[in-house]
Amino acid sequence: MSGSTPVLELLGVSKSFGNTPVLVNVSFTVEVAEVVALTGPNGSGKSTLLRCVTGGDPPDAGQVMLMGRPYQDNLPAARAAVASSMGDGADFVDLTVREHLEFMARAHGNDDPDGVVDAALGELGLSDLQARFPFTLSQGQRRRLGLASCFVRPRKLLILDEPEQNLDVQGRTWLATKIADERSRGISVLLACHDEALVAQVADSVVELTGDVVFDTDDLSESELQRPSAESALTWEVGDAPAPPEC
Repeated sequence: MSGSTPVLELLGVSKSFGNTPVLVNVSFTVEVAEVVALTGPNGSGKSTLLRCVTGGDPPDAGQVMLMGRPYQDNLPAARAAVASSMGDGADFVDLTVREHLEFMARAHGNDDPDGVVDAALGELGLSDLQARFPFTLSQGQRRRLGLASCFVRPRKLLILDEPEQNLDVQGRTWLATKIADERSRGISVLLACHDEALVAQVADSVVELTGDVVFDTDDLSESELQRPSAESALTWEVGDAPAPPEC
């Protein structure tokens, strides 16, 4: 995209648990109104990377930049800019589904909290569940509540961890349309995803975490490209995916 400041930039992010490296020197950007998909097998570090981005699990090395500044999740500007759904856990035990969404909308200064909550409940099939408490919902319903929590608040960057999980075909079709709508409104999206069809439909760029070799075709020599590592980040524009390496 243009030379404007990326919404999100990762610079050499690394993360280990004990003596086990999970992420090694991962770098990429998310531009304004760009959808970037993280792909790779289970255990390759997708969720860990998203937690590093959102501040839930700070990296051991490297830097996460939000709109040109070091990302700090406790700063009001960062909280106002980033909406994330990392699974099915972040909810308020004593609030009903509707109260939870209204709280999120009002806390972030939404101009029409009732209207935006009604729209989110309807879009995600939660209208009949709005008087229930989150702990009474199924895993899939709680995941939809997490998505709804993102859509009732202002945002410049939307971060989603496997949002397709527990959604049926109709739900995944809605999700693809919603992500495309986010992009059309100038919102950037970073999502971890296992659904190849969804990635092909919505992503502008793909960052593949392969877990065994570092690829950085812009900055590394041929010998470095083959260096074993605990993590890899292979990035390409959709439509220009690299051919698989010969065995």
